[in-house]
Order: sequence, then C-alpha cells, then structure tokens
Amino acid sequence: MTKRWTVLVAVGLLAAAGCADPQTNASSTSGDASVVAFDTSAKQEHVTSPKVDSIAAELPADVRDSGKLIVGNGSAGGGLPPLGFTADDNKTPIGVEVDIAYLVASVLGLKAEIDTTSWENLFLGLDSGKYQVGISNIGVSELRKEKYDFATYRLGLHAFEAKKGSGLKITGPADISGKTIAVSSGTLQEAILVDWNKQNVAAGRKPASLKYYQQASDTYLALESGRIDLYLGPNPNASYHVATQDKTEIVGTVSSSYPVQGLVGITTKKDNGLVKPLADALNAAIADGSYAKVLKKWGLEAEAVPKSLVNPPGLPKDKQK
Repeated sequence: MTKRWTVLVAVGLLAAAGCADPQTNASSTSGDASVVAFDTSAKQEHVTSPKVDSIAAELPADVRDSGKLIVGNGSAGGGLPPLGFTADDNKTPIGVEVDIAYLVASVLGLKAEIDTTSWENLFLGLDSGKYQVGISNIGVSELRKEKYDFATYRLGLHAFEAKKGSGLKITGPADISGKTIAVSSGTLQEAILVDWNKQNVAAGRKPASLKYYQQASDTYLALESGRIDLYLGPNPNASYHVATQDKTEIVGTVSSSYPVQGLVGITTKKDNGLVKPLADALNAAIADGSYAKVLKKWGLEAEAVPKSLVNPPGLPKDKQK
C-alpha cells in the first residue's frame, strides 16, 4: 500500500539556511508553513533529465558500452530518511541519494543499478571495482581524496534542533554558552562542540554541557521535555524529523567540515575517468532544474549547491574520523 506522509514544515526556515554564511548559519523561525508530502512507496517516480550526448561521450568506453551505472549506497539495515532508506515494501531503496543516482545516470544515458550495503563494505566495493560510484552522503575530505575522486552535489551541514517555539538561534560558539546539548559520541558534531567550548572558555564564557544518549528516541524525549536545550546532528535527518513530527525546529546549522565548508560528493575510484562526466552531468541537471526538483522532493533545498565541483577542499586530515 502506498504511504504518503503529509506534514507541516517551515519551508522558509530550510531555504534560509542555504543562503547564509558557508561555515555557520542560522535559520529563520518564522511561522510560515507549507504542506510537504514524502512518498515512501516503492513505485515512486524518480526525477530524470534528458541524455546529453556530449557528456555521455566523456565516459570511459567500458562504462558507456555497458549502459549501466553501478551505484553503492551504504544504507543497509533500513537506512536513515531522507538520505537512503527502505520503501514500504521493505526492500526497495529510496531517498535523496537514490534519486541523485537515477538523475545523473539519465544525463549520462545509463541505467542506474543501486546496491545497498553497509558503510564499510561501500568503500571496499569502490576499491575492488564492484561499484563504479558511491552515493551515500559521503563527505569530501583530504584523507579520502588520496584514494577517491569527488563530484559534489550537496552542502554538508549539521543542524541544531530545538523544541518548537524555543526562540533560540545558533550562529556560533557564543550562542551555545551555558546550553545543554545532546550529541553522539565520537562524531564530527561532537568535535565541533568541543572546539566551540574551547573558544567559549577562552573568551570567558561558560561552556555548553554535552549529553549523550544511546537511542534517538531518548534524545528527542529529552529535547521535548526540556531536559536538554539542543541536539546537534546531520541536517538531512533533522530536517526530516522536523517535517514528519512537527515538534521541533532547526535553529541553526554549521558546516559538517567546520571550519571549512563541508561538501557531499559522488565518490569514485581515483583517476578512473568518471569524475568529470559525473560533475558535468550534475551541472547539466542543475542548469535544467531537475536537480532542484530532487532536493525539493526530500525537503533538502537548504543543501543545494550552485555548481558541482571536482575534488574541492575538504575536511582537514587532522579532523578526519
């Protein structure tokens, strides 16, 4: 049975985050809202774009002749919406990463074949050649660039989520001073908060108190009950939670690669000849508007990029997890 989740989401809030400062940006807390429906059915339509012969001609001959784009997606075990997750039939992969795969493949004149695997096996598959590309919220980093090429397609953002109507606005370290914030241990989000606390202490401000929960449900219960002020996690997951539950709001974002701008990229084995046609295909989709349709479908307009870049600066090696 087809299931569509119709929810209220502050569209202005999401759009504002996309045009603010590239390292940290705050979201508007205006009450303007629109209805957004997320289609979680297996038979949903994927956004595509016409084949561009000149870009398809850039492909390595073996890939072009195969007619396929073999895509690894690390969302095994159900995944996390809206990135990559399982449809209502409990087997079909859907989400923004899957739609990006279909979109890019259409420009290249290829058929996308999505293989869902674990995060660790995704990179093993890229290394072995089992997957031609990985599309799975993979952030560009200087360490990863030693082995892989990247064609960027989304901003990498973390989001500060607060109880709806909190009145909070997070733009930088001073705004978290004295706050109680939930974060997952050992993550880039935690490293950012630790860095911001050091800045607060150096400036004579009270540091934030960090709290750790094993389950997302426990985190959100603490947030909604007022036991914590904020939760810092990946922006796509926060956006989806805000949209589907209507109990919390995004009150600011920070780059996933702070202090440099985080970018998410289609990932492929270094120097295999795929990265340029991938970037060109993405730029063709950006130009014709189909790329924007994919992000809008999943409520991720805030993460839109104006242009796909090949191997831009990424997360510094000393911050790589």
